[in-house]
Amino acid sequence: MYLLGVLVMVVGIALSIALHEVGHLLPAKRFGVKVTQYMVGFGPTLWSRRRGETEYGVKAVPLGGYVRMIGMFPPRAADGGRLRRSSSNPFHQMIEQARTDSLDEVEPGEEHRTFYRLPVWQRLVVMAGGPLMNLGIAAVLVTLLLTVHGVGTLTPTVSAVAECANTDVADDSCEGQDPSPALAAGLQAGDTIVAVDGTPVSTWSQTTYAIQNAGDTAAFTVERDGGRRTLEADLVLRERPLMTPDGQYQVDEDGELVLGQVGFLGASPTFVYEPQPITAVPGFVGDMFTGTARIVLTLPQRMVDVAQTVAGVEERDAEGPMSVVGVGRVAGEVADGALGDAGDSLTDRFWILLSLVASLNMALFVFNLIPLLPLDGGHIAGALWEGLKKAWHRVRGLPAPAPVDTAKALPVAYAVAVGLLGMTALLIYADIVTPIRLT
Repeated sequence: MYLLGVLVMVVGIALSIALHEVGHLLPAKRFGVKVTQYMVGFGPTLWSRRRGETEYGVKAVPLGGYVRMIGMFPPRAADGGRLRRSSSNPFHQMIEQARTDSLDEVEPGEEHRTFYRLPVWQRLVVMAGGPLMNLGIAAVLVTLLLTVHGVGTLTPTVSAVAECANTDVADDSCEGQDPSPALAAGLQAGDTIVAVDGTPVSTWSQTTYAIQNAGDTAAFTVERDGGRRTLEADLVLRERPLMTPDGQYQVDEDGELVLGQVGFLGASPTFVYEPQPITAVPGFVGDMFTGTARIVLTLPQRMVDVAQTVAGVEERDAEGPMSVVGVGRVAGEVADGALGDAGDSLTDRFWILLSLVASLNMALFVFNLIPLLPLDGGHIAGALWEGLKKAWHRVRGLPAPAPVDTAKALPVAYAVAVGLLGMTALLIYADIVTPIRLT
Protein backbone atom coordinates (compact mmCIF):
# COMPACT_ATOMS: atom_id res chain seq x y z
CA MET A 1 0.00 0.00 0.00
CA TYR A 2 2.90 2.34 0.73
CA LEU A 3 4.31 1.84 -2.77
CA LEU A 4 0.86 2.23 -4.28
CA GLY A 5 0.48 5.60 -2.54
CA VAL A 6 3.84 6.76 -3.87
CA LEU A 7 2.87 5.60 -7.37
CA VAL A 8 -0.44 7.48 -7.24
CA MET A 9 1.41 10.65 -6.25
CA VAL A 10 4.05 10.23 -8.98
CA VAL A 11 1.31 9.84 -11.59
CA GLY A 12 -0.55 12.82 -10.11
CA ILE A 13 2.56 15.01 -10.28
CA ALA A 14 3.34 13.92 -13.85
CA LEU A 15 -0.23 14.60 -15.02
CA SER A 16 -0.25 17.97 -13.27
CA ILE A 17 2.96 19.00 -15.03
CA ALA A 18 1.74 17.67 -18.38
CA LEU A 19 -1.55 19.55 -18.13
CA HIS A 20 0.28 22.70 -17.01
CA GLU A 21 2.24 22.62 -20.26
CA VAL A 22 -0.96 21.93 -22.20
CA GLY A 23 -2.23 25.20 -20.72
CA HIS A 24 0.62 26.93 -22.58
CA LEU A 25 0.52 24.77 -25.69
CA LEU A 26 -3.13 25.15 -26.72
CA PRO A 27 -3.40 28.96 -26.67
CA ALA A 28 0.03 29.30 -28.31
CA LYS A 29 -1.08 27.13 -31.21
CA ARG A 30 -4.47 28.86 -31.30
CA PHE A 31 -2.77 32.24 -31.72
CA GLY A 32 -0.51 30.94 -34.49
CA VAL A 33 2.80 30.70 -32.61
CA LYS A 34 5.06 27.96 -33.90
CA VAL A 35 5.66 25.41 -31.12
CA THR A 36 8.62 23.16 -31.80
CA GLN A 37 8.61 21.08 -28.59
CA TYR A 38 6.26 19.94 -25.85
CA MET A 39 8.24 18.12 -23.16
CA VAL A 40 7.40 16.72 -19.74
CA GLY A 41 10.53 16.55 -17.59
CA PHE A 42 14.14 17.58 -18.10
CA GLY A 43 17.37 15.87 -19.06
CA PRO A 44 17.75 13.02 -21.57
CA THR A 45 14.71 12.25 -23.72
CA LEU A 46 13.13 8.88 -22.92
CA TRP A 47 10.47 9.00 -25.62
CA SER A 48 9.34 11.47 -28.25
CA ARG A 49 7.20 11.61 -31.36
CA ARG A 50 6.75 14.39 -33.89
CA ARG A 51 3.25 15.44 -34.89
CA GLY A 52 3.28 18.13 -37.51
CA GLU A 53 5.77 20.82 -36.53
CA THR A 54 5.82 19.88 -32.82
CA GLU A 55 7.86 17.19 -31.06
CA TYR A 56 6.05 15.67 -28.08
CA GLY A 57 8.14 13.78 -25.53
CA VAL A 58 8.98 12.66 -22.02
CA LYS A 59 12.35 13.28 -20.39
CA ALA A 60 14.19 11.43 -17.64
CA VAL A 61 13.81 13.89 -14.72
CA PRO A 62 10.09 14.44 -14.00
CA LEU A 63 10.55 17.71 -12.08
CA GLY A 64 8.99 20.06 -14.59
CA GLY A 65 8.42 20.55 -18.29
CA TYR A 66 8.41 23.13 -21.03
CA VAL A 67 6.81 24.25 -24.27
CA ARG A 68 9.35 25.62 -26.78
CA MET A 69 7.97 28.50 -28.84
CA ILE A 70 9.98 30.35 -31.49
CA GLY A 71 10.88 33.99 -30.99
CA MET A 72 10.57 34.21 -27.21
CA PHE A 73 13.01 37.16 -27.19
CA PRO A 74 12.71 40.14 -29.55
CA PRO A 75 15.67 41.48 -31.56
CA ARG A 76 17.51 44.52 -30.27
CA ALA A 77 15.43 47.55 -31.24
CA ALA A 78 18.31 50.05 -31.15
CA ASP A 79 20.35 48.00 -33.64
CA GLY A 80 17.51 47.48 -36.07
CA GLY A 81 17.46 43.80 -35.27
CA ARG A 82 21.21 43.31 -35.76
CA LEU A 83 23.07 41.55 -32.96
CA ARG A 84 26.17 42.98 -31.33
CA ARG A 85 28.72 40.24 -30.61
CA SER A 86 31.75 42.24 -29.52
CA SER A 87 30.83 42.89 -25.87
CA SER A 88 33.22 41.37 -23.32
CA ASN A 89 30.69 41.57 -20.48
CA PRO A 90 29.73 37.96 -19.64
CA PHE A 91 26.15 38.98 -18.87
CA HIS A 92 25.87 40.78 -22.20
CA GLN A 93 27.28 37.74 -23.95
CA MET A 94 24.75 35.54 -22.18
CA ILE A 95 21.90 37.80 -23.27
CA GLU A 96 23.12 38.06 -26.85
CA GLN A 97 23.60 34.31 -27.13
CA ALA A 98 20.06 33.67 -25.88
CA ARG A 99 18.68 36.27 -28.27
CA THR A 100 20.68 34.73 -31.14
CA ASP A 101 19.46 31.23 -30.34
CA SER A 102 15.89 32.51 -30.17
CA LEU A 103 16.08 34.27 -33.53
CA ASP A 104 17.94 31.37 -35.21
CA GLU A 105 14.81 29.24 -34.62
CA VAL A 106 12.81 31.60 -36.81
CA GLU A 107 12.92 30.36 -40.40
CA PRO A 108 12.27 32.66 -43.34
CA GLY A 109 8.59 33.45 -43.67
CA GLU A 110 7.82 32.58 -40.02
CA GLU A 111 8.52 35.99 -38.52
CA HIS A 112 4.80 36.54 -37.96
CA ARG A 113 4.60 33.34 -35.88
CA THR A 114 7.01 34.42 -33.16
CA PHE A 115 5.91 34.74 -29.56
CA TYR A 116 7.15 38.29 -29.06
CA ARG A 117 4.99 39.57 -31.95
CA LEU A 118 1.76 38.49 -30.25
CA PRO A 119 -0.45 41.24 -28.83
CA VAL A 120 0.03 41.73 -25.11
CA TRP A 121 -3.29 40.12 -24.18
CA GLN A 122 -2.46 37.00 -26.17
CA ARG A 123 0.94 36.68 -24.50
CA LEU A 124 -0.80 36.97 -21.14
CA VAL A 125 -3.20 34.19 -22.10
CA VAL A 126 -0.37 31.91 -23.26
CA MET A 127 1.81 32.40 -20.18
CA ALA A 128 -1.05 32.39 -17.67
CA GLY A 129 -2.53 29.27 -19.28
CA GLY A 130 -0.19 26.93 -17.39
CA PRO A 131 -0.82 28.24 -13.86
CA LEU A 132 -4.55 28.60 -14.57
CA MET A 133 -4.62 24.95 -15.65
CA ASN A 134 -3.21 24.00 -12.23
CA LEU A 135 -5.80 26.21 -10.54
CA GLY A 136 -8.52 24.50 -12.56
CA ILE A 137 -7.25 21.04 -11.58
CA ALA A 138 -7.19 22.04 -7.92
CA ALA A 139 -10.72 23.46 -8.15
CA VAL A 140 -12.11 20.35 -9.86
CA LEU A 141 -10.51 18.00 -7.34
CA VAL A 142 -11.69 20.13 -4.42
CA THR A 143 -15.21 20.18 -5.85
CA LEU A 144 -15.25 16.39 -6.08
CA LEU A 145 -13.70 16.06 -2.64
CA LEU A 146 -16.23 18.34 -0.95
CA THR A 147 -19.42 17.33 -2.73
CA VAL A 148 -18.85 13.61 -3.28
CA HIS A 149 -16.66 12.46 -0.41
CA GLY A 150 -17.10 15.26 2.10
CA VAL A 151 -15.05 16.93 4.78
CA GLY A 152 -13.84 15.01 7.80
CA THR A 153 -15.57 16.16 10.95
CA LEU A 154 -16.09 15.06 14.53
CA THR A 155 -19.72 14.43 15.47
CA PRO A 156 -21.24 14.33 19.00
CA THR A 157 -21.97 10.62 18.56
CA VAL A 158 -19.89 8.81 21.18
CA SER A 159 -17.43 6.29 19.75
CA ALA A 160 -15.81 5.24 23.03
CA VAL A 161 -16.00 5.99 26.76
CA ALA A 162 -12.97 6.38 29.04
CA GLU A 163 -12.66 3.91 31.87
CA CYS A 164 -11.22 6.33 34.43
CA ALA A 165 -11.16 10.03 35.15
CA ASN A 166 -7.48 10.82 34.71
CA THR A 167 -6.68 9.00 31.46
CA ASP A 168 -7.67 9.35 27.84
CA VAL A 169 -10.15 7.05 26.17
CA ALA A 170 -7.42 4.83 24.76
CA ASP A 171 -6.08 3.98 28.26
CA ASP A 172 -8.20 1.47 30.18
CA SER A 173 -5.70 0.80 32.97
CA CYS A 174 -7.75 2.22 35.85
CA GLU A 175 -6.91 0.05 38.83
CA GLY A 176 -7.53 2.02 42.04
CA GLN A 177 -8.89 5.06 40.17
CA ASP A 178 -12.33 6.64 39.95
CA PRO A 179 -14.39 5.95 36.84
CA SER A 180 -14.60 8.68 34.24
CA PRO A 181 -17.56 11.09 34.46
CA ALA A 182 -18.97 9.64 31.21
CA LEU A 183 -18.80 6.06 32.50
CA ALA A 184 -20.23 6.98 35.91
CA ALA A 185 -23.12 8.86 34.24
CA GLY A 186 -24.00 5.83 32.11
CA LEU A 187 -22.91 7.24 28.75
CA GLN A 188 -22.40 4.51 26.12
CA ALA A 189 -20.75 4.17 22.76
CA GLY A 190 -23.34 4.96 20.12
CA ASP A 191 -25.10 7.64 22.16
CA THR A 192 -25.55 10.96 20.37
CA ILE A 193 -25.29 14.05 22.56
CA VAL A 194 -27.94 16.53 21.44
CA ALA A 195 -27.83 19.03 24.33
CA VAL A 196 -25.63 20.04 27.27
CA ASP A 197 -27.44 21.67 30.20
CA GLY A 198 -30.37 22.29 27.88
CA THR A 199 -28.29 24.01 25.18
CA PRO A 200 -28.64 22.18 21.83
CA VAL A 201 -25.38 21.01 20.21
CA SER A 202 -24.88 19.61 16.73
CA THR A 203 -21.08 19.42 16.44
CA TRP A 204 -18.36 18.06 18.67
CA SER A 205 -16.72 21.48 18.96
CA GLN A 206 -19.97 22.91 20.33
CA THR A 207 -20.17 19.99 22.75
CA THR A 208 -16.58 20.51 23.91
CA TYR A 209 -17.14 24.23 24.47
CA ALA A 210 -20.32 23.52 26.47
CA ILE A 211 -18.51 20.94 28.63
CA GLN A 212 -15.62 23.31 29.32
CA ASN A 213 -18.04 25.97 30.57
CA ALA A 214 -20.54 23.73 32.37
CA GLY A 215 -19.08 23.89 35.86
CA ASP A 216 -18.81 20.90 38.20
CA THR A 217 -21.94 19.11 36.98
CA ALA A 218 -23.56 18.89 33.55
CA ALA A 219 -26.76 17.36 32.23
CA PHE A 220 -26.39 15.55 28.88
CA THR A 221 -29.39 14.88 26.68
CA VAL A 222 -28.57 11.90 24.50
CA GLU A 223 -30.33 9.92 21.79
CA ARG A 224 -30.20 6.15 22.31
CA ASP A 225 -32.21 3.42 20.57
CA GLY A 226 -34.61 5.94 19.03
CA GLY A 227 -35.39 7.73 22.28
CA ARG A 228 -33.96 10.50 24.40
CA ARG A 229 -32.74 10.46 27.97
CA THR A 230 -30.88 12.84 30.29
CA LEU A 231 -27.72 11.78 32.08
CA GLU A 232 -26.09 13.71 34.94
CA ALA A 233 -22.27 13.75 34.98
CA ASP A 234 -19.95 15.07 37.70
CA LEU A 235 -17.14 16.55 35.65
CA VAL A 236 -13.49 16.54 36.71
CA LEU A 237 -10.92 19.20 35.94
CA ARG A 238 -8.14 18.41 33.52
CA GLU A 239 -5.70 20.52 31.54
CA ARG A 240 -7.04 20.64 28.00
CA PRO A 241 -6.82 22.99 24.97
CA LEU A 242 -9.31 25.83 25.37
CA MET A 243 -12.09 26.32 22.82
CA THR A 244 -13.68 29.53 21.54
CA PRO A 245 -17.48 29.96 21.22
CA ASP A 246 -17.24 29.37 17.45
CA GLY A 247 -15.61 25.96 18.00
CA GLN A 248 -11.99 26.88 17.27
CA TYR A 249 -9.01 26.17 19.48
CA GLN A 250 -7.57 29.20 21.23
CA VAL A 251 -4.00 30.05 20.22
CA ASP A 252 -1.49 32.54 21.61
CA GLU A 253 0.63 35.08 19.74
CA ASP A 254 3.06 32.35 18.74
CA GLY A 255 0.30 30.16 17.34
CA GLU A 256 0.54 27.67 20.20
CA LEU A 257 -2.56 26.11 21.77
CA VAL A 258 -3.76 27.75 24.97
CA LEU A 259 -4.24 25.20 27.77
CA GLY A 260 -6.39 25.51 30.86
CA GLN A 261 -8.12 23.59 33.65
CA VAL A 262 -11.55 22.76 32.24
CA GLY A 263 -14.30 20.23 32.68
CA PHE A 264 -13.52 16.73 31.36
CA LEU A 265 -16.17 14.16 30.44
CA GLY A 266 -14.20 11.21 29.08
CA ALA A 267 -16.07 10.49 25.84
CA SER A 268 -14.66 10.36 22.32
CA PRO A 269 -16.48 11.69 19.26
CA THR A 270 -17.10 9.80 16.01
CA PHE A 271 -15.12 10.81 12.93
CA VAL A 272 -17.18 10.95 9.72
CA TYR A 273 -16.98 12.53 6.28
CA GLU A 274 -19.87 14.89 5.57
CA PRO A 275 -20.54 15.99 1.93
CA GLN A 276 -20.72 19.75 1.50
CA PRO A 277 -22.85 21.88 -0.83
CA ILE A 278 -21.16 23.15 -3.97
CA THR A 279 -21.45 26.67 -2.58
CA ALA A 280 -18.71 25.74 -0.11
CA VAL A 281 -16.18 25.20 -2.92
CA PRO A 282 -15.16 28.85 -3.62
CA GLY A 283 -14.45 29.54 0.04
CA PHE A 284 -12.44 26.34 0.41
CA VAL A 285 -10.41 27.08 -2.73
CA GLY A 286 -9.86 30.63 -1.50
CA ASP A 287 -8.55 29.35 1.82
CA MET A 288 -6.21 26.98 -0.04
CA PHE A 289 -4.91 29.89 -2.10
CA THR A 290 -4.29 32.21 0.84
CA GLY A 291 -2.66 29.45 2.87
CA THR A 292 -0.37 28.49 -0.02
CA ALA A 293 0.44 32.13 -0.80
CA ARG A 294 1.39 32.66 2.85
CA ILE A 295 3.86 29.77 2.62
CA VAL A 296 5.34 31.08 -0.66
CA LEU A 297 5.73 34.62 0.71
CA THR A 298 7.61 33.31 3.74
CA LEU A 299 9.62 30.74 1.77
CA PRO A 300 13.07 32.28 2.47
CA GLN A 301 12.53 32.07 6.23
CA ARG A 302 11.06 28.59 5.93
CA MET A 303 14.12 27.43 4.01
CA VAL A 304 16.31 28.80 6.80
CA ASP A 305 14.22 26.75 9.23
CA VAL A 306 14.72 23.64 7.08
CA ALA A 307 18.48 24.24 7.04
CA GLN A 308 18.47 24.56 10.82
CA THR A 309 16.50 21.32 11.05
CA VAL A 310 19.10 19.53 8.95
CA ALA A 311 21.80 20.97 11.19
CA GLY A 312 19.98 19.63 14.24
CA VAL A 313 19.21 23.07 15.69
CA GLU A 314 15.42 22.73 15.68
CA GLU A 315 12.66 20.27 14.85
CA ARG A 316 11.05 20.03 11.41
CA ASP A 317 7.95 22.17 10.97
CA ALA A 318 5.06 19.91 9.96
CA GLU A 319 3.51 22.86 8.09
CA GLY A 320 6.69 23.68 6.21
CA PRO A 321 7.65 23.03 2.57
CA MET A 322 8.49 19.59 1.20
CA SER A 323 10.14 18.24 -1.92
CA VAL A 324 8.63 15.63 -4.21
CA VAL A 325 10.41 13.06 -2.05
CA GLY A 326 8.55 14.31 1.01
CA VAL A 327 5.23 14.42 -0.81
CA GLY A 328 5.79 10.86 -2.00
CA ARG A 329 6.60 9.72 1.54
CA VAL A 330 3.43 11.35 2.89
CA ALA A 331 1.39 9.73 0.11
CA GLY A 332 2.85 6.35 1.01
CA GLU A 333 2.00 6.80 4.68
CA VAL A 334 -1.55 7.85 3.80
CA ALA A 335 -2.03 4.76 1.63
CA ASP A 336 -0.58 2.62 4.41
CA GLY A 337 -3.21 3.84 6.87
CA ALA A 338 -1.14 6.26 8.95
CA LEU A 339 -4.12 8.59 9.50
CA GLY A 340 -6.11 6.07 11.51
CA ASP A 341 -9.86 6.78 11.52
CA ALA A 342 -9.45 9.59 8.98
CA GLY A 343 -8.15 7.08 6.42
CA ASP A 344 -9.85 3.95 7.66
CA SER A 345 -11.04 2.62 4.30
CA LEU A 346 -9.30 2.39 0.94
CA THR A 347 -11.83 4.87 -0.43
CA ASP A 348 -10.96 7.40 2.27
CA ARG A 349 -7.25 6.99 1.55
CA PHE A 350 -7.83 7.50 -2.17
CA TRP A 351 -9.65 10.77 -1.53
CA ILE A 352 -6.92 11.97 0.80
CA LEU A 353 -4.36 11.28 -1.93
CA LEU A 354 -6.49 13.32 -4.35
CA SER A 355 -6.51 16.15 -1.82
CA LEU A 356 -2.70 16.03 -1.83
CA VAL A 357 -2.71 16.32 -5.63
CA ALA A 358 -5.12 19.28 -5.32
CA SER A 359 -2.77 20.97 -2.84
CA LEU A 360 0.17 20.32 -5.15
CA ASN A 361 -1.63 22.00 -8.06
CA MET A 362 -2.50 25.00 -5.92
CA ALA A 363 1.18 25.26 -5.00
CA LEU A 364 2.14 25.13 -8.70
CA PHE A 365 -0.40 27.85 -9.45
CA VAL A 366 0.83 30.22 -6.75
CA PHE A 367 4.54 29.52 -7.20
CA ASN A 368 4.46 30.06 -10.96
CA LEU A 369 2.91 33.51 -10.48
CA ILE A 370 6.10 34.81 -8.83
CA PRO A 371 7.13 37.65 -11.20
CA LEU A 372 10.62 36.35 -11.91
CA LEU A 373 12.04 34.51 -14.90
CA PRO A 374 12.19 31.61 -15.66
CA LEU A 375 8.80 31.24 -13.96
CA ASP A 376 5.63 32.03 -15.87
CA GLY A 377 5.10 35.05 -13.65
CA GLY A 378 8.25 36.63 -15.09
CA HIS A 379 6.84 36.50 -18.63
CA ILE A 380 3.47 37.73 -17.37
CA ALA A 381 5.16 40.68 -15.64
CA GLY A 382 7.05 41.51 -18.85
CA ALA A 383 3.84 41.47 -20.91
CA LEU A 384 2.02 43.64 -18.36
CA TRP A 385 4.88 46.15 -18.34
CA GLU A 386 4.81 46.31 -22.14
CA GLY A 387 1.04 46.83 -22.04
CA LEU A 388 1.44 49.74 -19.60
CA LYS A 389 4.13 51.31 -21.79
CA LYS A 390 1.97 51.03 -24.91
CA ALA A 391 -1.03 52.52 -23.10
CA TRP A 392 1.09 55.44 -21.88
CA HIS A 393 2.44 56.07 -25.38
CA ARG A 394 -1.09 56.05 -26.81
CA VAL A 395 -2.25 58.56 -24.22
CA ARG A 396 0.65 60.85 -25.08
CA GLY A 397 0.19 60.34 -28.83
CA LEU A 398 3.61 58.76 -29.27
CA PRO A 399 4.56 55.87 -31.56
CA ALA A 400 4.20 52.40 -30.07
CA PRO A 401 7.31 51.36 -28.12
CA ALA A 402 9.40 48.33 -28.99
CA PRO A 403 8.56 45.01 -27.28
CA VAL A 404 9.93 44.66 -23.76
CA ASP A 405 13.29 42.92 -24.01
CA THR A 406 12.86 40.08 -21.50
CA ALA A 407 16.25 38.72 -22.58
CA LYS A 408 17.84 41.39 -20.38
CA ALA A 409 16.41 39.58 -17.35
CA LEU A 410 18.23 36.34 -18.17
CA PRO A 411 21.00 36.86 -15.56
CA VAL A 412 18.25 37.09 -12.94
CA ALA A 413 16.57 34.04 -14.48
CA TYR A 414 19.75 31.99 -14.18
CA ALA A 415 20.23 33.15 -10.58
CA VAL A 416 16.64 32.16 -9.77
CA ALA A 417 17.16 28.77 -11.45
CA VAL A 418 20.28 28.13 -9.38
CA GLY A 419 18.39 29.15 -6.24
CA LEU A 420 15.54 26.78 -7.09
CA LEU A 421 17.96 23.93 -7.65
CA GLY A 422 19.64 24.62 -4.31
CA MET A 423 16.28 24.81 -2.55
CA THR A 424 15.18 21.54 -4.15
CA ALA A 425 18.40 19.80 -3.11
CA LEU A 426 18.04 21.05 0.49
CA LEU A 427 14.41 19.93 0.71
CA ILE A 428 15.17 16.50 -0.75
CA TYR A 429 18.00 16.03 1.75
CA ALA A 430 15.76 17.18 4.61
CA ASP A 431 12.98 14.84 3.50
CA ILE A 432 15.44 11.96 3.65
CA VAL A 433 17.15 12.65 6.98
CA THR A 434 14.40 14.52 8.90
CA PRO A 435 11.13 13.73 7.09
CA ILE A 436 7.73 15.13 7.97
CA ARG A 437 5.69 12.20 9.25
CA LEU A 438 1.97 11.83 9.81
CA THR A 439 2.41 9.74 12.96
